[in-house]
Amino acid sequence: QVQLVESGGGLVPTGGSLTLSCVASGRPLSDFSMGWFRQAPGKERLLLASISWNSHNTYYSKTVEGRSTISRDNAKNTLYLQLSSLNPDDTAVYYCAAVPTQGGAVVGGPREYDYWGQGTRVTVSA
Repeated sequence: QVQLVESGGGLVPTGGSLTLSCVASGRPLSDFSMGWFRQAPGKERLLLASISWNSHNTYYSKTVEGRSTISRDNAKNTLYLQLSSLNPDDTAVYYCAAVPTQGGAVVGGPREYDYWGQGTRVTVSA
């Protein structure tokens, strides 16, 4: 069992940037491949980016490719997502998720992941 806690959300102006963090406890972050998802009101939860347990593989959805960076610090049991050039369409609750695998970055829907944080809300003002 692993517990995940996101932070770093808030109100951001259009064109701004932010860094989200996700701290894991209960098990080492290195046991898991990790992902960042987001869910806007009335919409499905979508994968934004994922990273393998050792950071050797990453995946970015077209939604954030080129303006985001996923990274992890296993020594600090922390996952990060840097987002830039934010626009109102980025307004959503952002979640980190974990799946216990020593394989590559896990690409797929929410069902591919076993553990979830409670989410952090990001609001981008027009």
